[in-house]
Amino acid sequence: MNIDIQDESDSGSGQAVAFSLEEKEEVHVLHPQQIIAYQGPSSGRADRFMDVKGIYRKRKLIRSDMAGPCHFVAALPPGYRIKILQLDGKSDLLYDFKHLFFYSIGISLETRVLSMKNVLVTRDIVKVKFSGNGMIGILTEGTVCEAVLHPANPLYVDAGSIIAYPENAKLELTVYGNHLASQHMSYHWKMTGHGPVLFQAGRQNRRFERDNNDDGIVKRFLREVVPFGGVFIK
Repeated sequence: MNIDIQDESDSGSGQAVAFSLEEKEEVHVLHPQQIIAYQGPSSGRADRFMDVKGIYRKRKLIRSDMAGPCHFVAALPPGYRIKILQLDGKSDLLYDFKHLFFYSIGISLETRVLSMKNVLVTRDIVKVKFSGNGMIGILTEGTVCEAVLHPANPLYVDAGSIIAYPENAKLELTVYGNHLASQHMSYHWKMTGHGPVLFQAGRQNRRFERDNNDDGIVKRFLREVVPFGGVFIK
C-alpha cells in the first residue's frame, strides 16, 4: 500500500491523502464521506457498520473497506492533518476513537473503559488500543508532538490536546504553576509512567488566534485574572 500526503501549506486548504492499493491489500476508512475520488472496480468499496464494543453504541458508525487494486483520494478540512504510524504489535498506546482516520488489514481494535473522572474531562467512555502489524492513520489538528514519560518526574499536558498515551500511564487531572498560572490555564493531565505520549498543537493555536484577533482586551484580561477564566470565559 502506498500513501501520498499532498499538502499545499500556503493555500489555506486542507490535506489530500492519496491511497494506492495492490491486489489483496485492504484499508478501513472511518470517515468515508471524505473520499472524493476513486478509481477501480465498483466492488472494491464495501461500506459496513462497525462492531466495536463500547464505542458510541447509540450511534451508527460506518467504515469503508477499500480493497485493491484501486486508487482513491480522501480530503481533509483546513487545519487537519494525517499522522501515519507503523505498528509492529508491541505498542500499548491508547487512542481517542475520534482521532482514527484509517487502519490497514492486519490491525485489530480493542477497547478500554475509562474511569468516570476521565469520562467527564474527555467526554469519551472508552479508549482504543491497536494490536497486530500494519499502519494506522491518526487525524490531528496541527503539528503532532511527542514526549516520553518518566516514572517519577511528571509530564503536564493540556487535557484537550492528548492524542495517545501508554496504557500503563498514571493520570491525574490538575493545573500547575503559581496562583495566577493555575487560575487561567485549562485543565492538564499530570502523567507519569513509561513510554511516549502524543499530543497535538492545533487546539492551542486556535485559542491563541481567538485571544489575539477576535476578542477585546477586556475579555482577554478577564480570562487571565478571573479564577479559571480561561476555562469558563469563551
